[in-house]
Amino acid sequence: MNWTLIFFFTTLLCICVIAYLATKLYRVKEQLSIIKDALEDIKKGNLNRRILTRKSDLTKTICYNINEIAINNQAQLVRLKQSEQAYKRLMTSLSHDVKTPLTSLVGYLEAIQEKIVTGDEKDEYIGVALNKAHHLKDFVESLFEWVKLDAKEQIFQFEICDLNEISRDILADWIPALEDKQFAYEIDIPETEYSIRLDRNAYMRILNNLLQNVLLHSEGNKVWIQISENEKQANIIVADNGKGIPEKDLPRIFERLYQGDESRGGIGNGLGLSIVQELVTVHGGTIRTESPPHGGITLTITLPKAL
Repeated sequence: MNWTLIFFFTTLLCICVIAYLATKLYRVKEQLSIIKDALEDIKKGNLNRRILTRKSDLTKTICYNINEIAINNQAQLVRLKQSEQAYKRLMTSLSHDVKTPLTSLVGYLEAIQEKIVTGDEKDEYIGVALNKAHHLKDFVESLFEWVKLDAKEQIFQFEICDLNEISRDILADWIPALEDKQFAYEIDIPETEYSIRLDRNAYMRILNNLLQNVLLHSEGNKVWIQISENEKQANIIVADNGKGIPEKDLPRIFERLYQGDESRGGIGNGLGLSIVQELVTVHGGTIRTESPPHGGITLTITLPKAL
């Protein structure tokens, strides 16, 4: 046995291993320096900073995690800025929606107090002032409801209910209002029982807001309400024959306080459909809108069946 040859190859192998480890160590040291610089950069607020790494690097997991943290923080920052902008717009809208009717209300009351109007005209001013006060009250109540929904502070009482029976009861209360506004109506609800998990008050709010939206904004004279069901879900459809909504406004009609100049009549508070969307989402459902070129609007709510 040639011990010299064995010693030579063993030594050569050790040298190769040491060289390999030295190379790896140098690469790790180099990567740690890059990681340190990247963390300092991210700490200063540069969330666009990323660390390039190789699949063979020992520090690749650390680099991937740092990159993921930076990406997540960047996304959170974007959402925060969007939220700040949204609340600025909200405050601007609130200022307008409260200040305008409040100024008008004060004007009517001052005219009454200073006896600028008397007799029948005074009674008329009182009636107008009362209507504006009710409008402000409804607006504030809707606003508080939306804020609670948005903050996830609303408490719901879910129970297994018969969707068709509840819908018939709610719509029965709307028939006098529809007839008073000279609205024709068609209601198509199956006679069969359909079990679904609902918060009764929230579902009532959904239908009430949709029908109120039709009466206030559609400028039509007919409304259709239809419920269809299958083994997995129920569809609640509310449609009208009014002027419809321009295509450019459709994606925004569920935004809080959004009142498109062409799609709305300037009445209401711009919170009704936003509240509907929030309540539908709470029930695990979806809502979609269609408005064909010839006019009218169809809102379709899909809710999952109770299993």
